[in-house]
Amino acid sequence: MYGNSVPAGSVGGDLFEYINFQQRYNIDARIARALQLSTEYLEPLACNQVPRNTVDEHVRWLRSSSAPHNPAETEYRSAKSSERRRVADNLRELYTTAGVLLVDAQGHGIISAKIASTGHDTFHALMLPELDRHGKTSPELFEYINLRFAQSVTARNALGLDAEDHSREIATMLYGEIRPNGHFRFVNFGSPPPLVFSAEFGRFVPMNTDHLVQFPALGLEIPEDHPDRNKYFSLAIRQTQIQSSDVAEITLMSQGDILLLYSDGVYDGSDEEARLGLEQIVRDNKDRAAKEICNAVLDYALKNDGYLQQAGEQDRIDDKTVFIIKHS
Repeated sequence: MYGNSVPAGSVGGDLFEYINFQQRYNIDARIARALQLSTEYLEPLACNQVPRNTVDEHVRWLRSSSAPHNPAETEYRSAKSSERRRVADNLRELYTTAGVLLVDAQGHGIISAKIASTGHDTFHALMLPELDRHGKTSPELFEYINLRFAQSVTARNALGLDAEDHSREIATMLYGEIRPNGHFRFVNFGSPPPLVFSAEFGRFVPMNTDHLVQFPALGLEIPEDHPDRNKYFSLAIRQTQIQSSDVAEITLMSQGDILLLYSDGVYDGSDEEARLGLEQIVRDNKDRAAKEICNAVLDYALKNDGYLQQAGEQDRIDDKTVFIIKHS
């Protein structure tokens, strides 16, 4: 895997990060903590004992609202203990899982860089409780990030802004996790869809878009069933919050298959001629390392910038990010 980014100016609104869970987080310590709690949760709480954890606190509430030694207490402790063992199992999978985060703020410059940084910082702040609660990323995390970028009704009213003015700071985001077997699971908020290059066929292969869920850019769509739905402006309608079934999946089937992630400064995902040009660059470099393929794609995109400058269309030049995952 390899990625790189080239800003259109002195700073850019594109941000990408490769996440090695074992290097960034202490997975061993989190597994040990989860297993410790799975045992501790089963231990009864003496009448005058201070609660040791959230399960003890809930048990104390159960005792205050029902008969002592209610069978529900034992069942609850068993369920919560099992939950911690599952967290430990989820954490073990992170030893061989890598995360990829791409955030692309509209435009380029200081403001765009700040917006992209907000997406990055929010993601990592939320990842800490995610690992403690679930041992993995859950759909809730992305719903929280989406809400972070939404426009607050209260704040807008306080600032006296025009409620009919729908202009806002836009950022797209794609986050995915890759497994050693080439399985890539991801969520997509407004980013151009990944491209899969087949080593066997020497071209980008079409994907079943029925299973490639794509949400609007961050903050544009607040689900109807969110408790704070009426506190934010929403430009689109979604009936429910993100579910596990909304996480898209791609599998690199054969050795040499290439997954290409990119920002719209490289390719906006719509122009067929540009897609064929990109495909040719990947085909010409498919036998090379991921870093060399990435640099070749960026060089191709920068060359296209030259044509835009000659045509007087400098305003179409944008930040460029490419991330290559090659199945070895």
